[in-house]
Amino acid sequence: MAKFNWREIRQRAKENENQFVKERLWTNRIVRIILLTFFVLLIIVVVGGYLFISTALSPMNPDNNNLVEITVPIGSTSKDVANLLEENDLIRNADIFSIYMRSQDMSDLQAGHYSFNQTMDFEQLVSVLNEGGKPIFEDIDTNITVIEGMQLEEIAAIMEEQTPITAEEFMAVANDEDFIADLTEQFPSLLAGIAEIENLKYPLEGYLFPATYDYIAGMSAEEMIFQMVSKMNIEYQGIREDIDQTWMTFHQVLTLASIVEKEAVTQEDRDLIAGVFLNRINAGMNLESDITVSYALGEHREFVTYSDLEVDSPYNLYMYSGLGPGPYNSPSLSSIMAAIYPAYNDYYYFVADIDTGEVFFTSTYEEHMELVEIYVNQRQSSIEEATNDDENASINENNENEPNEEETIDENGV
Repeated sequence: MAKFNWREIRQRAKENENQFVKERLWTNRIVRIILLTFFVLLIIVVVGGYLFISTALSPMNPDNNNLVEITVPIGSTSKDVANLLEENDLIRNADIFSIYMRSQDMSDLQAGHYSFNQTMDFEQLVSVLNEGGKPIFEDIDTNITVIEGMQLEEIAAIMEEQTPITAEEFMAVANDEDFIADLTEQFPSLLAGIAEIENLKYPLEGYLFPATYDYIAGMSAEEMIFQMVSKMNIEYQGIREDIDQTWMTFHQVLTLASIVEKEAVTQEDRDLIAGVFLNRINAGMNLESDITVSYALGEHREFVTYSDLEVDSPYNLYMYSGLGPGPYNSPSLSSIMAAIYPAYNDYYYFVADIDTGEVFFTSTYEEHMELVEIYVNQRQSSIEEATNDDENASINENNENEPNEEETIDENGV
């Protein structure tokens, strides 16, 4: 039977145990190093990601307020919009912005023209997009209707609403001296001397005849204005002999007609009101038309106040005599004819019932003021009372939902 060397066996076992312990220690050390490295890398990734996203969300340049105009085409996706913003240096990363938009549930993006700047962060950019931009017009053939009594600014607004021509562009062309000079060369008898008339707000005010015009895709503001002035010239040439029977130039006829246009509804009233204004001019009286004050103020007023009458403008015919520098709107042909062929009468005053539109004429100031009291002052008072009642009712309704301070004090025994 073989003998065991127990000492050798114990020595080998001890060496094996030491080796196992060493291997275990190294394994634990390696695991700890790996875990530590992982956590360090995780922290670096988290911090780096936070800094990256935070930087991406922040404004590109807090000091640059210059507007950047962007057009979002029809059918654009959130990714398309993000790319547009990145291309225009409004964001740093299109992918992050695209994800941000989806997180804000922005599924219904509106095509249009938008204005941004580099001071905007993601939240502000999204807010602008949510509000929607200016509509994109498809440049298609359409009809433009200029209604009787429209002012030049209103015609410009219609052009902007229905065509790619902006109101600003339309007004700039309508007031361009070179363009007006070209029109004068083409329509000399219609526009002769218009450039020399002083204090005109808009030289072509009143000369764009009220009618329906064809807009063909691609037409310019110059072409549209030419159409409208050309139509006025056609009408003018048909009544030149009639105008020659009056003491007025066509410019003066057009100016008187534009006041009559806004003061009357029926043809009978137009004729009578034109006669009243001519009576006042012949008597050396100011026309004192509220229409002229509204034009001088640049806004419509249902009731003109005494302070309104103090606006210092040659168009204010309470302050200045005559017809004013020029037309106040584009009058209809019927108003033009009323100015040429007024209904001669002995009236110097008139007032309209704003509820029915009926016009009352008088020869004396005393009679006129009696009618003003009935159809203007009392009506204005009733409107103001109704407005005050509505405001008081609104205040009372709000107060019902708020604690009354006095009642609270009483309840507290103070």
